[in-house]
Amino acid sequence: MSIAQNKKAFYDYFIEEKYEAGIVLEGWEVKAIRDNRINLKEAYVIIQRGEIYLIGCHVTPLGSASTHVRPDAIRTRKLLLHSEEIAKLIGKVERAGYTLVPLDMHYVRGRIKIQIGLAKGKKQYDKRDTEKERDWEREKGRIMRAHNK
Repeated sequence: MSIAQNKKAFYDYFIEEKYEAGIVLEGWEVKAIRDNRINLKEAYVIIQRGEIYLIGCHVTPLGSASTHVRPDAIRTRKLLLHSEEIAKLIGKVERAGYTLVPLDMHYVRGRIKIQIGLAKGKKQYDKRDTEKERDWEREKGRIMRAHNK
């Protein structure tokens, strides 16, 4: 079941490969995510010292958060992947000019997971092509509905 999606990523990037990663969260973050208080739109993924981190993901704390915890809405969160996957991603990002973007946050057997994509940036003309394709699909649907009535 999907919690949040980053639709902007599919508009701005060509997604080549997808990986599912665990995410290190604090208790108040889990509660806020279950209450759908998350935004992936401005988030991105970086690699530092052989580990992968999610930066810029905004989790709005609940008003009833614990009094002894100081919630930081956009703190850096560590992502959990197998070391072979991390090594492969490091190679592609550093050598081949790829970037890592968060695509989707979802539940897997009660655990919160995040899907990250290995992506290449789109040029402006690619974005226009994507928009034209989307408009044509919408128009085609209208024509089909009008024809079936």
